[in-house]
Amino acid sequence: MSTPVRARVSADGATLVCLYVLVLMLIPAKFVISRIPMTMAPITVLAFGLGVVWGCAHLVSTLRMAKGRSMVRTGLFLMLATHFVTYGIATRRYLPPDEENLTDSGMIRILGTIAVALFVCDAVVTRDRLDRLLKVVVGAVAAMAAVGILQFAFGFDLTQYLNVPGLRAQNAYDAIQERAAFRRPAGTTNHPIEYGLICAAVTPLAGHYAFSAKGSGVSAARWWFCTALIGGGALVSVSRTAILGLLIVGLVLVLALPGRRKIVVLGCGVGAIGVASLMVPGLIGTLYGLFANIDEDPSITSRTDDYTEAWQQVALHPWTGRGFGTYLPDKYQLLDNQYLLTLIENGWIGLLGMLAVFVLAIAAAVKVRASAQDLVTKSLSASLIAGVAVGVAGAATFDLFSFGVATGLVFVLIGACGALNRIVRAERKTGVRTA
Repeated sequence: MSTPVRARVSADGATLVCLYVLVLMLIPAKFVISRIPMTMAPITVLAFGLGVVWGCAHLVSTLRMAKGRSMVRTGLFLMLATHFVTYGIATRRYLPPDEENLTDSGMIRILGTIAVALFVCDAVVTRDRLDRLLKVVVGAVAAMAAVGILQFAFGFDLTQYLNVPGLRAQNAYDAIQERAAFRRPAGTTNHPIEYGLICAAVTPLAGHYAFSAKGSGVSAARWWFCTALIGGGALVSVSRTAILGLLIVGLVLVLALPGRRKIVVLGCGVGAIGVASLMVPGLIGTLYGLFANIDEDPSITSRTDDYTEAWQQVALHPWTGRGFGTYLPDKYQLLDNQYLLTLIENGWIGLLGMLAVFVLAIAAAVKVRASAQDLVTKSLSASLIAGVAVGVAGAATFDLFSFGVATGLVFVLIGACGALNRIVRAERKTGVRTA
């Protein structure tokens, strides 16, 4: 009997985003492009490329770029508009040269990030291609998590042996830090907090594809392996942000999934804690201690002590801020709260634009969950809600937009919420599941 030949899928929008995700996760964040006058990561160039393709494709009707209204696209446009307003006002007044340069580069970074979310929202037009993109996200984050687990277990940093032509390593955070008696890995990112947030945000997607493979009769072993790697990466980051993220994931899935799947998710969570406590004695106790002694932890009190000065800065330019990227930690203070940092740099209108993106992305996925009739769609929408919610919570615990890998991932998930909402809406109108 001859083996059936699968139809070959030509490169499309999902292919380009997959390339972006692979570069985002697998090339260490410490690398920037050589021989240019500003510090620019390769993902920024790719993001701008996606933005150019998105804009050109919307000028014609033959390139499968989705048209029409979209909740997520509206939120992204609001955020984009607020950044243009704050950038224009900030650059009209005097800025020291170092701050002026950083507000220019910061504007480039945020434009690229928004472009990626827009591209995902409009260029991924079928359910199969959305699944392909999100599976690549899971696989790439699993590889990044494996790098971090090696750092945690053996103190072995694979990234120090990587040398990418055309790129140079810049000064970055140490790939391996310490907390209590444990190493804190950063994987291919710049910091353990960023690494932990990414792993927590993608854990529900990995679990979704493990359950989906099992339900369709396909071997789910590789997806369970990815789930174990990514969930384990979140735990070994020894980060409050990661643990908070996992708790949010569990809460969202328990609320959004049907009764039987809730029990399975809870069982997996309890089992993961048990396995982690056996494989790494003392890890669970250390993670519990991060929250039990939170009132006395110097890393927390040092952050909250800075809030008085931060609010004084907000009062100087309350509506439009001082300019994105201009509140330098070395020059002023380090703020581990993106919402407060956005108030300082972009004012209240900038904060409203940021919140609009988060709220509308989650609302788009909630609409899908509310109308879904099949378990696969319910599970996928719940996983995207959980992933974006981890980013929303993480923005309150560290300066999210200062870390390009975590920001890039969160905005890919935001775009995926918009794409899923539009795909399901089209399926409902035609009565045909897209392929």
